[in-house]
Amino acid sequence: MSNLQDIIVKEMKVKPVIDSKEETRNIIQFIKSYIQSHSFIKSLVLGISGGQDSTLTGKLCQIAVNELKQEGIDCQFIAVKLPYGIQSDAAEVEDALNFIQPDKVVTVNIKAAVDQSVHSLEEAGIQLTDFQKGNEKARERMKVQFSIASNMQGIVVGTDHSAENITGFYTKYGDGAADIAPIFGLNKRQGKQLLTYLDAPKHLYEKVPTADLEEDKPQLPDEEALGVSYSDIDDYLEGKTISSEAKDVIEKHYIKTAHKRELAYTRYSWPKN
Repeated sequence: MSNLQDIIVKEMKVKPVIDSKEETRNIIQFIKSYIQSHSFIKSLVLGISGGQDSTLTGKLCQIAVNELKQEGIDCQFIAVKLPYGIQSDAAEVEDALNFIQPDKVVTVNIKAAVDQSVHSLEEAGIQLTDFQKGNEKARERMKVQFSIASNMQGIVVGTDHSAENITGFYTKYGDGAADIAPIFGLNKRQGKQLLTYLDAPKHLYEKVPTADLEEDKPQLPDEEALGVSYSDIDDYLEGKTISSEAKDVIEKHYIKTAHKRELAYTRYSWPKN
């Protein structure tokens, strides 16, 4: 591995090989331990998109909550449907919910809030691009989840994993914001591996990954937006040698999006002071 690859792999915590049973148990135990260490937590809140990451995270959260309830700890898992108008893959969201079997499902359509926000900005002379409106959707979805968590004595669970984190392929203070991120340390293929182990419907983890935030480019595949395949990203994170072209794309994404992985600087933490 190159020096930078070695540094990134260490930061992203991805193992070259995982044992499905052990990894699943470790993630569930992390979720349980976090809840047990914070007496105020009565619920876990997570937006369900119908894709691989939220399906896996949701299932692991529900298993953890079920175990806690059997141990006498009052807690629930709340799955949140967050369509913008009519969701094109709404059927897959329902399939994911049927697999997860959440304690509670809440539906909040974010279209009115997002459109009003865009309109208010236009009145102030700020014309958002379609891409920027997509970020507006992501932040509205996370705002809703935090509101639900506040109302239900809970925390927000994130779906960030290492194949997403390395490229910064998420909205800052949108889907990148959460209280805990249980599947960090997994790459994309390892997430599929755990869903296979958990007997999830294949179409939920074999579907083409997409953020689906841009109206001009509906269902734009992640790999097309990134300019590199998840297979290459996964290989890179597992310490394997990949093409110089793919390596260059991944490392440029990592460097460019470094700010997304950092907390807000203060005058005391900024290294140039």
